[in-house]
Amino acid sequence: MQIAAHDRSGRMSALEFRSFQARRPDHERWELIGGVAMMMTPPTIAHNQIASNLERLLNDALARHAPAWLAAQRPGLDLGAGDFRPEPDVGVIDADYDPGQRFVDKAYLLAEVISDTDEVIVPGTDRRWIDVKRELYREHPHCLAVLVIAQDRMHVALDVRSESGWTSITCDAQGELSLPSFGLMCRVTDLYERTPVSRN
Repeated sequence: MQIAAHDRSGRMSALEFRSFQARRPDHERWELIGGVAMMMTPPTIAHNQIASNLERLLNDALARHAPAWLAAQRPGLDLGAGDFRPEPDVGVIDADYDPGQRFVDKAYLLAEVISDTDEVIVPGTDRRWIDVKRELYREHPHCLAVLVIAQDRMHVALDVRSESGWTSITCDAQGELSLPSFGLMCRVTDLYERTPVSRN
């Protein structure tokens, strides 16, 4: 992980971060974590495969159930959350977007495949980045579901919003993933197709 040099404190505003990000090569992946710009480590092949599996499963379901939405990997997300600009691994966003558009301010599902960088402690706190991201996603007013997916074992933490608030469950290799708002019902094992854990 690398930290961007900015001022003596190393802190950036969200606007400064987006300006900095616009000058970086497209292949670099940066997130603003507590006002500090951090380059994410390159994801593993397994991480990418899980994200691809989820994106495909969601898009197949959305094509039938909610064609006004689409699943996309690494959508640029502006949550209006001050010192934080996370970049989810998969998000369900509006299918109507402009050519060249990089960022959205509305997402209906947000998913993270846990990587080493997610274990980083957020500057000024004692909390892991993955825990802060999960909270930020749940605070987003348009978000209906949050998934946090392990890549070293079959384990999914799912948060679903209803009129009465958020419900959280965990699923393992014997479980099923049910997301009625997105038309998706699949086995947890479907997320791990063609990954090393699927061969264990």
